[in-house]
Amino acid sequence: MSSRKLVVEADGGSRGNPGPAGYGALVRDAVTGEVLAEVAESIGHATNNVAEYRGLIAGLTAAAQIDPSARVEVRMDSKLVVEQMSGRWKIKHPDMVPLALQARDVADGLGPVSYGWIPRNRNAHADRLANEAMDAAARGEHWVRKVEETPGEPEPPPSSPGPSTSTPSWAPPSGTPMTTVLLRHGETPLSTEKRFAGTGDVPLTANGVAQARAAALALKDRGLGAIVTSPLSRCRATAAEVAAVTGLDVRVEDGFRETDFGEWEGLTFAEAGKAWPAELKAWLADPEVAPPGGESFAHASRRVRTALDKLKVRYREQTVLVVSHVTPIKLLVRDALGAPMTALYRMHLDVAALSSIDWYADGPASLRAFNDVHHLET
Repeated sequence: MSSRKLVVEADGGSRGNPGPAGYGALVRDAVTGEVLAEVAESIGHATNNVAEYRGLIAGLTAAAQIDPSARVEVRMDSKLVVEQMSGRWKIKHPDMVPLALQARDVADGLGPVSYGWIPRNRNAHADRLANEAMDAAARGEHWVRKVEETPGEPEPPPSSPGPSTSTPSWAPPSGTPMTTVLLRHGETPLSTEKRFAGTGDVPLTANGVAQARAAALALKDRGLGAIVTSPLSRCRATAAEVAAVTGLDVRVEDGFRETDFGEWEGLTFAEAGKAWPAELKAWLADPEVAPPGGESFAHASRRVRTALDKLKVRYREQTVLVVSHVTPIKLLVRDALGAPMTALYRMHLDVAALSSIDWYADGPASLRAFNDVHHLET
């Protein structure tokens, strides 16, 4: 039996019960919290319960594809499904019986499987996937999202618009969004020379501190409810300047750290290209490719998305300042726009620049500002 433990988070729903329905599920590594697989699908006209069971089946199936012998913990906000699958409640509705049997068949092919109920606000990632599927079902589209990280199975190519087979069209959101105000850290010795600055802990220059203070003054009256920062010192120092003028505490979120550039840390593009010409060319052409000893943009995207999901749960309908780096901010913008990963190569972000995104619970995100540096003008 494998010693590995996986967590399945699943959800499903319909607009009308019955109505346009869909499900969403993901699989995490229980130790690291990393998202290993995502799956979602619009399923036409169905009830909430049918959609929830379909989400469970999809999540268990994805876990089995990653490691069929793993121990699995299922987390859902459907008390009905959790209690029925745990054997504490009888399955009375005839439509649920075949779905429950199918879920048990998949679970029997895994290691020990346990089921636990969680409140909806702790199931935000799966809920978001399910809502994307329901949006597609409401438009009459058959929409599928499937991203898996399994040995020998690459993710979709970066030239595609995303992992879904049909890109959802825009629909007007409603309600109050969570707004992320994104602040890139101030100037550092490496940024002035345009050198790779990843997970190395370089400090701000004196000018970088001044830039952080200028950004802080610009943010003083923005109605911030929280400050979240990358763990690296250049971001923490920038966040501290905003905290000083707003009186807010600073929360560290590791998922917003910069990409690990491995052997290229501290080098210029020219220096990296001279030492690793083929590797640099491949990296510039494909977000799935990592620098030697480093991290790919695709991998960074998964942890940034997980960090964003944490914000959506913790700071619902609030305005949150996220102090981060070039790559995480670009990844958030890309995600908001539904753009391909290759869009990362077509964005420019200055030090101490501000960007802003509204994230709606029931609709698409909205990019409100990008690379704003007016506060740095003297």
